[in-house]
Parts: sequence; C-alpha cells; structure tokens
Amino acid sequence: MTEAPTFLSVVPPLLAILMVVLTKKVLLSLGVGVVSAALVLAGGSPAGTLGLVWEAFLGIFWADGAPNTSNIYIVLFLLILGVVAAFIMMAGGSRAFGRWAMERVGSRRGSQLLAAVLGVVIFIDDYFNALAVGQVAKPLTDRHRVSRAKLSYIIDSTSAPVCVIAPFSSWGASIIGIMAPIVVAAGLVDVTAFEAFLATIPMNYYAWATLALVFATVLLRVDLGAMRKEELRTLADGEPYAPGKKVAGELSKELPEHRPGSISALVLPFLALVVGVVGAIVWTGHTESGSWDVMEIFASTLVTESLLMGGLLGLVVTLVLYLRDTRSNERFGAGTFRDGWTQGMSSMLPAIYILLLAWMLVGLIDQLGTGQYLAGLVAAASLDPQWLVPIMFVVASGMAFATGTSWGSFGILLPIAGQVMSGVGEPGLVIPAMAAVLAGSVFGDHCSPISDTTILSSTGAGANHIDHVMTQLPYALTAAGASLAGYVALALTSSAWAGLCVTALVLAGVLVWVRRTVRPVEEEATALETAVV
Repeated sequence: MTEAPTFLSVVPPLLAILMVVLTKKVLLSLGVGVVSAALVLAGGSPAGTLGLVWEAFLGIFWADGAPNTSNIYIVLFLLILGVVAAFIMMAGGSRAFGRWAMERVGSRRGSQLLAAVLGVVIFIDDYFNALAVGQVAKPLTDRHRVSRAKLSYIIDSTSAPVCVIAPFSSWGASIIGIMAPIVVAAGLVDVTAFEAFLATIPMNYYAWATLALVFATVLLRVDLGAMRKEELRTLADGEPYAPGKKVAGELSKELPEHRPGSISALVLPFLALVVGVVGAIVWTGHTESGSWDVMEIFASTLVTESLLMGGLLGLVVTLVLYLRDTRSNERFGAGTFRDGWTQGMSSMLPAIYILLLAWMLVGLIDQLGTGQYLAGLVAAASLDPQWLVPIMFVVASGMAFATGTSWGSFGILLPIAGQVMSGVGEPGLVIPAMAAVLAGSVFGDHCSPISDTTILSSTGAGANHIDHVMTQLPYALTAAGASLAGYVALALTSSAWAGLCVTALVLAGVLVWVRRTVRPVEEEATALETAVV
C-alpha cells in the first residue's frame, strides 16, 4: 500500500481474532484473516489476492533474494523438539522423571510452582523458554492432575514478562539497541541506552503484575473463568485436556515405552539443549560482534541459529541415551526407531501449520500498515503530555493484539514515544512512555491468538491453542487493568513508584476479593465428589 493506512488496515487481523473466538477453529480463522488482508491489499482483485497469498507463504521461507533462515530454523527446531520428546518418552525418561518428581513434589501446587520457577530461571529467550519448560514440567503436572491450559498459562506468563525486564536476554539486548538512538534524539545526554532500559524496569507494570499474578495463582489457588472449568474437569477425570481436542506436541499412544526407564534419559537431553542453546548464543554473539562484552554478545547473537544448534545437540544426546537404554529390548528395532522420527515430527505439525498462517497474516498486516495506523492515533492525540503515558500502554496493547507481535509493536511505537515526548517538550516522560509501550506490547501479545509466542506456549505445554488463549485472558486482563491504574497514577503524580504501588494495590485487592468469594478448585472438586457419593 502506497497511500496512508486507514481503518481498513485493522479489519483483517480483527476479523481473524473474532473468528477464532467465535468458531474455535484456528486454521480456518487465520486463513480468513490472510485472505481478507490480501483482498484489501489487492483492491478486491481475485487474481491479485491469490498472488499476494502465495507471496506471503513464499516469504516465510525466502525473503530479499535469500532463504529466510530465521523462520526456517524455528520450524526445524520445532520438528527436532518433537523428535526429542518422542525418543525421551520411548526411552522411559518421562515416566521415570514423573516417578522421581512425584516422590519429591507431592502436590498440585508444588508441580505448578516448579513450572513457574523454571519459567523465570530460563529467561534467555522466550521461544526457548516456552518450549523447554513444557517438556520438563508436563510429566509432573499431568500426574498431579493440572490442566494443560494451566501449564500453558504459567509458561506464557513467565517467558515474555521476564525477557522484557531482563537486560541479559535476547529481548533486553534488542530493546536496548532500539532505545539507543531514541535516547540521543531526546537529548538525554547523561543517560546511556543501557541505563534507560534499567530505568524502564520498575515502570514495566504489566510484567511485574503478570509475574505476581502467576505466583499468586499457584500459591493461593486462584482459578478464574474458563481456567476454573479446565481445572475442575482435569481433577474429575484425570485428563489434562478435553477428549477430542487437538493439541500440538502430543505423541501417539501407539509408540512403545521402555520400562523402567531412567531419569537421565530426560534430564541429560534437557541439559544438553540448555547448554547447547546458551553456548551457541554466546558464540554467535561473539562471532558477530567480535567482542566478549556481555551486552554486545546479546545484542548481536543469532537467536534462531542458536536454537537450532542447541536442538541438534539435544537430539544427539537423546538418541545416544535411547540406544543405550533400549538396545537389549527386542521391541525397539529399526521400525520403532523410524516411528519415533515420524511420530515426533508429526506431533509438531499442528503448531507449525498455525505458525505458518500466523506469519503470513503478520507479513500482510505489515504491508497494510496496521501498526502505523494505530501509532498515528497516538501521535495525533491532543492531550496533556503526561496522559500520553497510559495512552501509549493502551495503543501498544491494541497494536500487539491486532498484529500478533510484541516486537513489531515496540519496534514501531518506541521511536514514536520518544519523538512525541520530545516534541511536546517533555524529555523526562520519554522513559515512562517507553516503559508503557513495552508493557502494552507484551499484554497485547499475551491476548492475541495469532501471536507466535502464544502459539509456542500452547505447543510447549501440549494444550489446545484456543483453550490456552481463552483461559489466559482473564489473568491477562486482570494484570492489564492493574497496570493501567498504575500508569494513570504515574500520570497524576509523576512518580513511577507511586504507579507501581497502585498496580500492586489493585492486584492485591482483586486477589483478596477472589479468595473471599471463590473457593479453590480442589475444595470444590472434593465437595462435588462427596455430593455424588
């Protein structure tokens, strides 16, 4: 589109999201979004629409005259992870880890807490976090009758919210790179880009509210809305997701499982995966930057290449342990080995199909100028400068929700935040405005069914994607409401800490109200069983 983007640019992503909510059919809804976006771009021409759809698909794998290695490596990493999960299960690693963990983690609360802690600890990259945590926590949460929807919520809410406030992460380094020219242009001569990022951390209210809500949910046993139904059903029948629901990453029950199995068959591949990814991140960052400075390494690292390298190392270790443990078992011959590969890769196909369509839609949305249109609404707002901070949060939320990308949203809005605040003579509000953009971008991404990180969180947990979106929504809205109150307080008082306190107070008030009015699902499930008896 050569002309300025209009409201029409917002229609295709909103149509896709609305269809997802109404029909619960992700592929169909994303397909409608892709076609409608192409139709708008082509001016209603059927031939032009088909051509743009094909270009969007081709662009996933080939862009600017070269292979689009970033997307290709993510798809390959997903396939590798499916194979790794298959052979770990076949070697008996998942069952052995489940037995070991059950002896040490004796409650539903403990299994959820383990997943939350792992989500915080593995903060290097959100993609890696989403997929790795699920592989370790899933056997334990399944045994304690925790729904996959709950696990995917825990994973999703401890990945991006941690990455966006961690300077030594793929997110932090990239954001610092974006902030560098903004800080200079705003005339903040005494502040480096790194210091500006550190200053946004206490003002990123959504990240803190989300993390606090995750741990409060686990420790206080707070289950809201659709999540409550999922948890009650799982407690009642022991199935972590509703029968008949399609989930990514779930292996065929036909694959044999070696017994008794060993914990090392799960732990060592996971450690190899972590060491491989982190080592590759450091090595590629050093190779690209020519420096051993930590920030330069993280700013220059090749994340998707690192994921693939770590995945390959994890695969090699997995296969070695599988062959070691099953070589004396006559059930595990060449045919079973072949089935492990095919079933493992097949288990990831649902997630890959969703991801491909989401990438196509995001590419077409970028051509439509959806982000620029929403950003223009902020720039055109005639309000007192301090009120632009909460408005930035709202607009960033809407942009990330409609486009399915937090990175794209803060990539567009961070410079605008700097320009707007400098233009109205308020350089002191540049950092609060940028913090609000980062917070809103993560919130919108959390709610969007077309977000790649949302897709990968449901994949890592083995949850139905729409179930994950709908069960996470009440928690995300609660954290966002508390955050918006915090930004309003910041606008009124010009104090970042006052805003953080208001956010905490609102969140605490909601939790107190929920605890007084709704009893934990474990108690309700017990009462229902007693009533039936």
